Amino acid sequence: MSVDHLADRTVVVLIDLQKGITALPTVHPAADVVGRAADLARAARTRGLPVVRVRVAFSADRGDVVQGRVDAPPPAVAMAADFAAYDERVPLHDGDIRITKRGWDAFHGTELDLQLRRRRITGIVLAGISTSIGVESTARTGRELGYEIAVAGDAVTDLVAAAHDTSLQIILPRLARIDTTAAIVDALARQ
Repeated sequence: MSVDHLADRTVVVLIDLQKGITALPTVHPAADVVGRAADLARAARTRGLPVVRVRVAFSADRGDVVQGRVDAPPPAVAMAADFAAYDERVPLHDGDIRITKRGWDAFHGTELDLQLRRRRITGIVLAGISTSIGVESTARTGRELGYEIAVAGDAVTDLVAAAHDTSLQIILPRLARIDTTAAIVDALARQ
């Protein structure tokens, strides 16, 4: 389904566009995803809407990393000193809402819902890395919380092609409307 209309109070939420994540070997070039995310951020700011920058970070002792037995552990990622630094290709603005999460979902254990509700936000446009983890997890919770969700399908990518495809073709259409960045930018401009 196309995105021809967005809720009047829609915010752009950019998931994990940070140096340690955008440097990973993604299915689609991270530079393209980041560029489209920057377009979404500009469109939201033009309308006077906030942009939410979400990043994942952990304490120095890594005691806040989720532990547990799983059949497919995540890829080992080197945590360089700038791992959690926001990717500058999407410039930060003073009015941006900055959220640091300790797991996949941008809502779980953060103040994201509080920040959105106090601003009377009813809609969320999602973009970022990775489709099947941070983006999908955030979309699932956002839907349960009653937000109208849209996903910029060309502004998300993953480390695993099959996971990306399953999220975009099967899971996310049940949680959100999916369209191109250009279509969502046009919808934001028409609001």
